[in-house]
Amino acid sequence: MNASDRTPADLLRSALAADPARPMVTFYDDATGERVELSVATFANWVAKTANLLQGDLAAEPGDRLALLLPAHWQSAVWLLACASVGVVADVQGDPAAADLVVSGPDSLDAARACRGERIALALRPLGGTFPQAPEGFADYAVEVPGQGDRFAPFAPVDPDAPALTVGGAGFTGAELVARSRADGAALGLGAGSRLLSGRTYDTWDGLSAGLFAPLATGGSVVLCRHLGQLGEDGLAQRVESERVTLSV
Repeated sequence: MNASDRTPADLLRSALAADPARPMVTFYDDATGERVELSVATFANWVAKTANLLQGDLAAEPGDRLALLLPAHWQSAVWLLACASVGVVADVQGDPAAADLVVSGPDSLDAARACRGERIALALRPLGGTFPQAPEGFADYAVEVPGQGDRFAPFAPVDPDAPALTVGGAGFTGAELVARSRADGAALGLGAGSRLLSGRTYDTWDGLSAGLFAPLATGGSVVLCRHLGQLGEDGLAQRVESERVTLSV
């Protein structure tokens, strides 16, 4: 990866330049049987569209706080990088009442209504499907994002030393996030081509690092598994083999 990268968006740009076709996020939901594989190029395209939605339609600005009320999911990973691309602070499982915007899954809609700003809802259905009917007071992400542009340019450069992420009560600037992700990846022995399987949730730094940032920072990829406890030992062993996993956490 590029040693000059200082924001998560920089990391994604470097990954795209290095090998756009390699896997970035392979997502499983073992409660539904869903599997989604995103190459770096496909993931980056989702990030660009979401960043355009965030900056354009939602009028988010650098320094705004977005309460991200989503589980470990490929679309959550997209939102984390979209926030980083715009300069918006992603407050993972943060208080919607204290946020400028909120992004919610189907299980946290009631809590999300405390946000007085823009509200986006994700159905988290297979293939990025829409809600049968958009929840009252929310825009449906799956309806709004497809028409967004495939390339993104921020209105203002993102400051690496500005707040970028809050999780578990800890805050990180973009530069701190990149540095810690690299350190975590090195501690895990990750490198180019590594495949890290993570069943951790996204509500802690360890979960976010293993489930997205450390593989991104080290040229690897993640096999992100939701409801992994429902898989069983034999199923897990088969997944490790079929996905060419090099490390599980």
